[in-house]
Amino acid sequence: MKKTTTAQSNFDLWTLIGRLNHLIVQLRQKELNPYQIPVRQLYVLRTIRDLGSNATLSEVARMVERETHVISKQAIRMEKDGLIKRTKNTPKSNLLKLELTEKGLEMAQMSVHSKGLDALFSSMSEEERRQFESILTKILIQADAARSHS
Repeated sequence: MKKTTTAQSNFDLWTLIGRLNHLIVQLRQKELNPYQIPVRQLYVLRTIRDLGSNATLSEVARMVERETHVISKQAIRMEKDGLIKRTKNTPKSNLLKLELTEKGLEMAQMSVHSKGLDALFSSMSEEERRQFESILTKILIQADAARSHS
């Protein structure tokens, strides 16, 4: 029997995480299709809601771990769709505040419930869920640290 190397094992874990992420995004998008909102926009809406009056373009970009120009383009589309409102603090300010519209708030609140995610994660016991969350958090912290040092 061939012994698996650490490098191969790490690659296999990376592949599993990628596949899981892809399938979860597909599952979530299927649920969101009737509302005509992409998963990434939903994530931005939830972040704006959570940040409240502190929701600036740069802060949202930092929270969702995307470049500011990417969130800026997305914010323009979301404003056209009536989900958010972009405003400057002062006429000469470069600080762009983001605020949910009524439609955006409804989408953010509706998004909490997901039958697909409930079904997916129902296969785990509460203890397994805690362990899974703990392991994922540990990996995220390590990945963030590695990114910061590169």
